This record gives sequence, structure tokens and C-alpha cells, in this order.
Amino acid sequence: MSRILYVHTGGVNNPERSATPIYLATTAAAMDVEVGIYFTVNGPTLLRKGAAEALIVPKYDGNGAPLKRFIDQALDMGVKFYVCQPSLDLHGLTKDDLIDGVEMIGGAAFNDMALEADQVICF
Repeated sequence: MSRILYVHTGGVNNPERSATPIYLATTAAAMDVEVGIYFTVNGPTLLRKGAAEALIVPKYDGNGAPLKRFIDQALDMGVKFYVCQPSLDLHGLTKDDLIDGVEMIGGAAFNDMALEADQVICF
């Protein structure tokens, strides 16, 4: 089985960057690829409870969809969500502030996943 690890650095202040890595991860999971998304830098702000419902992902036609739709689809397809502990600290967040289904990992675990992945793609 192929493995892809996405690194998501965009946060709530960049709604235009919020959905793409999640959408691509969901698509890869539908292709029977083992997929994880590592939320770091500002990425953990997307995982705060209530944030995904409030964040509307813009579309070219002026309409959009809540980020929660993309997150729910990804989790339903088996995409694993990982969060960087120091990035939580950066934003004053704890694991209890995050949605269900997120695993907190440190640098060593991330590096192991990156070394084992067939591709690491950063956003």
C-alpha cells in the first residue's frame, strides 16, 4: 500500500488554504492510499472545536462550504489527523480544545512517518 503524508501549515486566518490538503488526502484515501495529515504551525487552529463549522472555504463563484464538510469526509475515509504539540502551545491550545479523531505526536513520530511515507507533501 502506498503512503502519503500531508503537512498542513495554514490556519483559520487563511481559509483559502484550509481545504486543499484535506481534499487531496480524502481523494488519496479513496484510491486506497494510506494517508495522514500533520497539522503544524497554524494548522492546529483548524482543528479547534467549532472552528471548522464557522470557517467557510471560498469558491470561485462566491459561494463556499464549511471546512467541517471536508474534515468529516476525510475522517470518514480513514485519513489520520495528527497535530504537533509545540504548535498547540504556540496557539494556547490543548488536545481537549480539538475535535475528536486527532492524535497528538512529537517530532520523532513525525520524522518516522515522513521516512516511511512514499511522498510527503507540504502546504
